[in-house]
Amino acid sequence: MTQSSSYGGSTLFYPIAELVGLPIDQANFIISQLIALALASLLRSTLSHKTTSSSVRQLFSLSLGVFVGVFCFGYQVVHLAALPVLCYLIMRTLSPSIMQNVVLVVALGYLSIIHLRRQVFDYGSYVLDVTGPLMVMTQKVTSLAFSLHDGLTKSPDKLTSSQKSLAIREIPSMLDYFCYILQFQTIMCGPVVFFNDYKEYIEGTNFEKKRDREVSGTFEPSPGCVVAKKVVGAAACAVIFVQFGSAFNITYLKDESFFTHSLAWKIFYIYVTTLITRLKYYHAWLVADAICNNSGLGFNGLTETGEQKWDLISNVDIISFEMATNFRNSIDAWNKGTNRWLRVMVYERVQSHSTGLTYGLSALWHGFYPGYYVTFASGALFTFGARAGETTW
Repeated sequence: MTQSSSYGGSTLFYPIAELVGLPIDQANFIISQLIALALASLLRSTLSHKTTSSSVRQLFSLSLGVFVGVFCFGYQVVHLAALPVLCYLIMRTLSPSIMQNVVLVVALGYLSIIHLRRQVFDYGSYVLDVTGPLMVMTQKVTSLAFSLHDGLTKSPDKLTSSQKSLAIREIPSMLDYFCYILQFQTIMCGPVVFFNDYKEYIEGTNFEKKRDREVSGTFEPSPGCVVAKKVVGAAACAVIFVQFGSAFNITYLKDESFFTHSLAWKIFYIYVTTLITRLKYYHAWLVADAICNNSGLGFNGLTETGEQKWDLISNVDIISFEMATNFRNSIDAWNKGTNRWLRVMVYERVQSHSTGLTYGLSALWHGFYPGYYVTFASGALFTFGARAGETTW
């Protein structure tokens, strides 16, 4: 194993990473997420909203978030400070009637520069860098800016139900803002959390807001079982990926010998290879969701049978995605946080060409590799085709 020269994070655990055969960036990611998972429970115990002020809870989240950023990205962490500072200054100084658009342009522009730099100097690399956190940060600052625009310039009757629930009527303090942007639970790979959901969680009103009114007394649901299930699921994804990833390497699809096999074998290989590739994302998203839940973030009420739902900010529904029978169902189950962001940012705001513009923003947000644009252009065509089919039949 060789150490990538493009990686700016800590090399403290390099000997251990070499011993287990992991690149140092992946080892640091796992270590940081395990630390975050372990410490997250403090926000439900020692630093519970019942005994601790919101400011102290936020400072804990911010401090741990900064530590994780420096540990995993080193000098690159400057970008995680520069982008939110720029956007906060815009929110503070410009008119709320235009500042949301300026924030969108600045955030996407900053992210695009980082995407292009990585693509030019480290093409095709899977080394962990600051790009991923900046993508989540872009979602946060832009959604916050548009929620402020909605709350400060529009009457409630002019807003959709989702815009109404997300609207913000005063600019957050610096503490609220930077703790929201840099909270340790989501700094590495999301999921995106909208500001109002974050504030309700920090202040401890999220449980009461979503409680069943028939439940009497103090309502404090425990995420223990849900966290355990998500951690086990993430571990299973990691084990399967490590065990079979080399045998089903996606780069083999470009090899000339691949085309010598039968059609049935090629279909089987493509399916298994793409499934194993998805396991990386399942692992990262399940761990991130478990960290959020273990800190008390992500509660979404009760089912009709009284079971707790901890899926408010879940990024993937694995079973629904893998068993989806149509394109729309698969989209709804994959990268759900980004889907929510795209809906709030574009789909519910524009009067025409909403589908095309939504897919366009998604492609730009992902970067500049041609495959993204082929994928999302195809997605738009599939969506248009599905609608035409529904209308016809």
